[in-house]
Amino acid sequence: MARSLDGLVLAPVADQAPGQVGTRTRFTYRERDGVIWADYTGGDVVRGHLVGVREGDRLDFRYVQLGHDGTTSSGHCVSVVVELPDGRLRLDETWEWESRPGSGTSVVEQITEQVTERGHGTGSRNGTAD
Repeated sequence: MARSLDGLVLAPVADQAPGQVGTRTRFTYRERDGVIWADYTGGDVVRGHLVGVREGDRLDFRYVQLGHDGTTSSGHCVSVVVELPDGRLRLDETWEWESRPGSGTSVVEQITEQVTERGHGTGSRNGTAD
């Protein structure tokens, strides 16, 4: 099993359709005893939240988000946690909207080592900043 997501910041490697997460979106993950949750923001997303469970390297969660256009959206996602050769984590995601039509796949990758409870990072792994 790949290491914990707790405190890691991840970002999509590619943009999705307008009004969805994109390369400027940042997810800050937390994990405790098989429960995962994250807050996310950036790009077309004003604020988003996800919550679910982790069993081994499989995540199963629901998400809800507010877009800059004032719309809210929600959906379901199943992800597989993969450890990259450089030690960073990647999530291979399969998602579907529940509040509107649409489904797809996406990839998010770790961009910083860890965020503490106060929100301060411990360093960048790949120099990506937004």
